[in-house]
Amino acid sequence: MDSKELILQRSNEAKEIFIPHLSADPVIFGFDQNELKVLLLKMNYRKQWFLPGGYVRKDEDLDDAVVRIVRDRAGITDVYLEEFGVFGKKNRSEFYFEDFDETLFHKQRFITIGFYALYNPDRFSLTADEFSETCEWIYLSKLPEIEMAMDHREIVEKALLTLREKISHKPIGYNLLPEKFTLSELQKLYEVILGKELNRGNFYRKIKNLGILKKLDERRTGGAHKAPDLYSFDEENYLKALENGLTSW
Repeated sequence: MDSKELILQRSNEAKEIFIPHLSADPVIFGFDQNELKVLLLKMNYRKQWFLPGGYVRKDEDLDDAVVRIVRDRAGITDVYLEEFGVFGKKNRSEFYFEDFDETLFHKQRFITIGFYALYNPDRFSLTADEFSETCEWIYLSKLPEIEMAMDHREIVEKALLTLREKISHKPIGYNLLPEKFTLSELQKLYEVILGKELNRGNFYRKIKNLGILKKLDERRTGGAHKAPDLYSFDEENYLKALENGLTSW
């Protein structure tokens, strides 16, 4: 069965299962080699890149739907996603399916809800779904070089802006960094998200004052210079900071 035939077949099934005109598009960020990545699918049909989005079943809550969607489309589980925006420009999804007639479920006008999550790419073994050629982590710096479908590039950009706003009053890094990390690695994460360099002394002082780190009796080995101290997140204090915000940042 080719990609168009599969879409037609799934369209008839979708009309019975899903709520019309509503979708969800998760933006899942990862951090690797001092760069941010985003999880994308390359579709068999038209060979364009998509966020791992999907539709909401008639019998499920929205939050449950987005968890199911990333599991079914990319094989990712145990992901906590936060809503960050609604996207509803006319013809945002219809044009992609211009080769089909107007009865196609996917060709109807869809308003989509954007969610984002922050996760370490090493924690997942990706599995593409039946509509996709591949499922990959793509560096944000490489996004201008690939063809993204619909308004998914705009959704990624809005998710990144939301992340930059959040970083000023919520801690970042728990799901992006390895269990043990250096302060310079944490600073680089903040710099990549903010898109600017930070003063090392000020950053170290501020991040330590938050009380979300635990200094370990270990050092990073293998470098040419003095081995830096290793840290981990204090989970209890980190979760409190997520819930209450940061007052001393």
